[in-house]
Amino acid sequence: MIALRGGRTMLDLHILPATPDMLSEIVLLEEACFSAPWTRKMLEAELTGNPFAHFLVALRQDPSRKEAESEILGYHCFWIVFEELRLMNVAVRGSMRRQGVGRALVMEACRLGVEQAATRAILEVRASNEAARSLYTQLGFVQVGKRPQYYTHPTEDALLMEMNPLVLPGSWQPDRTCRTGGAPLLPDSL
Repeated sequence: MIALRGGRTMLDLHILPATPDMLSEIVLLEEACFSAPWTRKMLEAELTGNPFAHFLVALRQDPSRKEAESEILGYHCFWIVFEELRLMNVAVRGSMRRQGVGRALVMEACRLGVEQAATRAILEVRASNEAARSLYTQLGFVQVGKRPQYYTHPTEDALLMEMNPLVLPGSWQPDRTCRTGGAPLLPDSL
C-alpha cells in the first residue's frame, strides 16, 4: 500500500497486476481518458496475449465496499523487450489526476524494467499533454525526437522521450509495498 497525499486527503493506493476480470473497468477508463482509445480487443490482447506486455492497475480500497472490491484509479500498460522498457498507455481517472497515481504507476514500471535488466525507457506523448510531459521530465525522461501528425482525434505530433540509462531516482525508497513482485522501490513522497 502506498499512502499518497492528494490535496487534503490521504489516499491508500495499491498497485498490482491487472487481471482479465478488470478488463471492463479498464476499457471504461481508457474510453474516458483518450480521444482515440484502444478497443476492448486491443486491451485484452495486451493483458492476456502479449508476452512482452505488463499491465498494472492502481486501486483504492473503498471502505464502503466489500473487502475484495476496490476502485481502479488508473492503469499502465508497458512492455519490457530485452533491454528496453516501452511505456505504452498510462490512464488515470479524471478526478484523481495530479495526485501521484500516474507517477506511482510509471515509477513501478521503471522499477520492474530495472529488475528485468532493461537499460533504457522510451515513450511517445502528445505534444499538447503538458501534464504528462512534465511528469516524465521530472522522472528523468528527455525529449529525443518528434513524430509529426502521429496522433489522431485531433491530429497532433508525438514527442519521443527517453531515459537512457534507465535509472531509479535516489529518492526512491524500498519501504513501500506494491504487489507486483520483487522488492518495491517507490518514492517517499508522490
